[in-house]
Amino acid sequence: MELRHLTAFVAVAEELHFGRAAARLHMAQPPLSQQIRLLERDLGASLFERSTRSVRLTAAGEALLAPARRVLAEASAAQRAVRAASAGEVGRVSIGFAGASSYAVLPRLTRAVTSELPGIEFVLRGQTFAGEAEARIADGSLDLGFVALPVAPGLSTRVVRAERLVAALPDTHPLAERAEIGVAELAGERFVSFPPQRGSAVRDASVQMFLNAGIRPTVIQEAPDAYNLLTLVGAGVGIAIVVDSARTIRMEQVAYRALRGDVPVLPIALAWRSDNSSAALRAVLRVAEKALPTPADYE
Repeated sequence: MELRHLTAFVAVAEELHFGRAAARLHMAQPPLSQQIRLLERDLGASLFERSTRSVRLTAAGEALLAPARRVLAEASAAQRAVRAASAGEVGRVSIGFAGASSYAVLPRLTRAVTSELPGIEFVLRGQTFAGEAEARIADGSLDLGFVALPVAPGLSTRVVRAERLVAALPDTHPLAERAEIGVAELAGERFVSFPPQRGSAVRDASVQMFLNAGIRPTVIQEAPDAYNLLTLVGAGVGIAIVVDSARTIRMEQVAYRALRGDVPVLPIALAWRSDNSSAALRAVLRVAEKALPTPADYE
């Protein structure tokens, strides 16, 4: 039994037509029929019932289809692994993530790396807060991470997302009835926010937004991450300013509303040490460039 015979069998089994299967495999029909006959001879069983009008799988053909697909998939994976090893695309790459922005893009990157780089172990490491990834990349304990710009010298970055600030309100708040809210309308409100000592780009940008509007925000409670912050919002403690990606965190008691006025847009980037020469990291970055294209405004 040869892989090419199994490939021919699966094509005919899925098309149930020798002509279409031959076209799909970019070959003539007589060689395709010959491969099926050779496979049937090796197995000692007829795989198809043929007539002038139709092609159907026999019981033996039905039994072979799922195992044949698995064998072909494993053979394809083996080929990709060998090619990856030959190209140096093997090894281990760790990535740090925290906050709603990374939650919005990380699944796309992970799936692309898993699919295209089977020789690389892609290790996901959740961070307590967004600024932690930058520090760990700098000290070498992470290869890659999602960060807000700007970053410290010695790190390379590529912007993968542009985040507009939005308001998260208790769903019972009067302003939640609006489709969008003017920044000036938030004067006098109570806010919950990320701690300033952890270098929150969202907090810094929102404070600057309010100062530009002549508002000095009153922060009455802080939370270390988006989930805790939105829990405080849902509990009615206060309003939070978050990135648009936070909308993916669904809480029944929280309403997200667009902001009108001079609202910052935060660039979110992938970062890595400029002196990291890992071939595995370079391979992941190539995949990331396709999976997470740079927004047009930052190209």
